[in-house]
Amino acid sequence: MQTPGDADARDAVSTALLDELRSRIPAGRVLTDGPEYARAVALFNAAVEVRPAVVVRCATTADVQAAVRASRSHGVPLSVRGGGHDFWGRAFRPGGLVLDLTGMREVRIDVNHRCATVGGGALSSDVVAAAERVGLTAVTGTAGAVGMVGLTLGGGYGPLIGRFGLAADNLLGAEIVLADGSRVDTDAEHHPDLFWALRGGGGNFGVVTSARIRLHPVPTVVSGTILYPVAQSAGVLADLAGILQDGPDELTADVGFLPGPDGKPTVYVAPTWSGDLAVGNAGNGPVRALARLGTPLLAEVGPVARSATLAATDAMFPPGRMGAIRTRTVQSVSSPVAAVLDRSAQEFTSPFSAIVWHRFHGAATRPPRGSTAFGRREPHLMVELISMWEGGEGEDTAGGGGGRSPHLRWLEELHAALEPFSLPGGYVNFLGPETPDQVAEAYGPNTERLLAVKAAVDPDSVFAATPLPLGTADAGSIPV
Repeated sequence: MQTPGDADARDAVSTALLDELRSRIPAGRVLTDGPEYARAVALFNAAVEVRPAVVVRCATTADVQAAVRASRSHGVPLSVRGGGHDFWGRAFRPGGLVLDLTGMREVRIDVNHRCATVGGGALSSDVVAAAERVGLTAVTGTAGAVGMVGLTLGGGYGPLIGRFGLAADNLLGAEIVLADGSRVDTDAEHHPDLFWALRGGGGNFGVVTSARIRLHPVPTVVSGTILYPVAQSAGVLADLAGILQDGPDELTADVGFLPGPDGKPTVYVAPTWSGDLAVGNAGNGPVRALARLGTPLLAEVGPVARSATLAATDAMFPPGRMGAIRTRTVQSVSSPVAAVLDRSAQEFTSPFSAIVWHRFHGAATRPPRGSTAFGRREPHLMVELISMWEGGEGEDTAGGGGGRSPHLRWLEELHAALEPFSLPGGYVNFLGPETPDQVAEAYGPNTERLLAVKAAVDPDSVFAATPLPLGTADAGSIPV
């Protein structure tokens, strides 16, 4: 069914632009309306109302180059869709041209060198599934439906962070199409400043059509879910902080608050042990100890394929709901922070919302702060504040809405309540236009160099993915 937004988008497309695209790319992959267009503009977050004028379903790097050049020559805003999981819907720009990479999902495994070459549209689940077949795995986040490249470019917190670092730390190289349509291969030896920026600077420098990532021989982990009644939260969180603080790199746990099956909030603990399975699965081992912090409502842990853990998260957060997200960074869940989180959990406005924090520790803390664009290397907790609800419950749209519904009011009040306890900046994959103060501090001392690379490779700001700090930088001697 055609919507007014579809009609407005189509009217914005010039015949000349479409003619140029269809002269270089099969016409059936240049979409402006119809069922295929409707499917192409469906994103994870149903609250996104942005509609592009044209979607180009790219199958090759040459398709990407042709579409980039066409968008530039006709003055049409450009965006890139990989996994389409961004809460703000930044895969689209109003009246723009979308480079849809969802057909570029090939994953090629090099067993001898323990690395994978992944297409720009590959999902995390695609990469993990391919690697598992040869006894390896990739450093990903917690969800399989997230695009592997987008996750990596923004940093990539995940359950293997303590042992293997961020997803960005495992990026070995990339093929990227720049704003002029040229193709560049970048790694530590070729275009090193661009490679530096890609590891944490987001998709702001070009279209990554493929990435080469390091793999690890950990296809199976000890993991699961532990739930405690919210009444036990103070003791559970205090004891848990001590255990994790002294724990080994192999133990990472996502912790937070989720509504339970009966609608009441619960304390959520999702451990991942990436070391020796016998140690991790032992009755007196580090994982099962996390189920003895109180009287759990649920404690299901054991050896499991990493692909299964990603699928479990996807099942918790399926596509098609309305949603908004904020983030804070804290040094620890101190008693005052725990009190704020507990109180907010008691006030959940939806059974689909969540508060979850991810521990930054171990291997992720060891690279020097300036070795990649990622802005923070000291130990910390990255807190996700997620408000999700079913459509029809309010009029809010993605990322904002001025607190027009209880869901966004809850989110904004929690975000504000955490500010006094938070470190400057935040995780760029979860930052949006509503938090310019956090964006300004997101890269710390890396900001000047990051903006210089941006000025060198994309001086007209053709690419706008995760937010960059405002400011100007001279490209200077930064090579393209």
